[in-house]
Amino acid sequence: MSEGEVKGKVLPISKPCVGVAGKTGSWRVMRPAYDDSKCIKCRLCWLYCPENAIDLNEEGGPFIKIDYDYCKGCGICASVCPKNAITMVPEG
Repeated sequence: MSEGEVKGKVLPISKPCVGVAGKTGSWRVMRPAYDDSKCIKCRLCWLYCPENAIDLNEEGGPFIKIDYDYCKGCGICASVCPKNAITMVPEG
């Protein structure tokens, strides 16, 4: 059985992708600031980001990378971080 196939029937699969509607980060007033030394790699910020603007890096270096072109500054990532590794700071 291939991906999207259930008992012989093909089902549509929707996969999220970054920036379907174009770059959206230009109007935010707050931005997330990340402190890798506090991060416990729980992945909650990545899981809850509604814009898919957080990428995980498991190969060394900072564990997450925030794509500010698509981050709208909603603060959800900061609010779910159990160790305050992400804080919201004024843009600019």
